[in-house]
Amino acid sequence: MGAVTDDEVIRKRLLIDGDGAGDDRRINLLVKSFIKWCNSGSQEEGYSQYQRMLSTLSQCEFSMGKTLLVYDMNLREMENYEKIYKEIECSIAGAHEKIAECKKQILQAKRIRKNRQEYDALAKVIQHHPDRHETLKELEALGKELEHLSHIKESVEDKLELRRKQFHVLLSTIHELQQTLENDDKLSEVDEAQGGTMEADPKP
Repeated sequence: MGAVTDDEVIRKRLLIDGDGAGDDRRINLLVKSFIKWCNSGSQEEGYSQYQRMLSTLSQCEFSMGKTLLVYDMNLREMENYEKIYKEIECSIAGAHEKIAECKKQILQAKRIRKNRQEYDALAKVIQHHPDRHETLKELEALGKELEHLSHIKESVEDKLELRRKQFHVLLSTIHELQQTLENDDKLSEVDEAQGGTMEADPKP
């Protein structure tokens, strides 16, 4: 046979002894007292067995009352435990909802913080640049300066064109003068040659 476990021993004792308070022993004692009372030979012995039966009955009634009280207490405890369990479940559900809401709030706070950082960075960049009014004034001044420079460019180009024409006329004049001088030199040479020939020929 295998070893008997503690759970089996306790289970057998509860089956034999009711709730473990000796009820089965008291009932057996009550039955024995009743048999003795029925078989008692004298009045004193019968009275003694009768008192024992009453005492045993009182103990059984007390034990039964105690058991009923314990049973009622257990029922109330079970109801209380069920109530506490439901409250705990509600608390857990509420905690989950709060956690979910806190997560949403954390995400929203992170998003707001990120946007605020981006706005601050953009504001710092904007601060380094002039405002729109000053920019328009600068653009207007640059436009006027550009127009002035355009006029100066046109004037310079006109002067350059005039100088180019004058230089061309000068070159043409120089070229004509050079041709004239060359022609004069050639005429001078011819005249000198003719004069020398006349001096060499005798007179008739």
